[in-house]
Amino acid sequence: MQKNKTTVRVRYAETDQMGVVYYGNYAQYFEIGRTELLRCSGVTYKFMEENGVMLPVISLSCDFKKSALYDDELTITTSVKKTPSVKIKFDYEITNQDQQLICTGNTVLVFINMKTKKPMRCPEYILEKLNLQNK
Repeated sequence: MQKNKTTVRVRYAETDQMGVVYYGNYAQYFEIGRTELLRCSGVTYKFMEENGVMLPVISLSCDFKKSALYDDELTITTSVKKTPSVKIKFDYEITNQDQQLICTGNTVLVFINMKTKKPMRCPEYILEKLNLQNK
């Protein structure tokens, strides 16, 4: 399993009039977690795209447990538990500075060949960087 933690501070613009994080922002928090997990593993979206691979989200799920508030420091724990094939699933857990669970969720992304615009198997270099080959 590949796992990474990253932190973000809730900005005023991400909240509603009650100072609560607007639900649509959680997709961005998941993207931050996913991007940082890949980056820490040595893979970037820029490198994938330069090598003809796109990775669009095809599914997103989020279960809210507690409200995140303006100026909270959130920890996004992102993990990949299963070897990707054509799809890769990222799991998320977001907690606040008091270690209270804010939400859990996941996204599923599909590897797309940029030339053909068709699904493709996960490139070997990504499996190697994520240390997920043959698991």
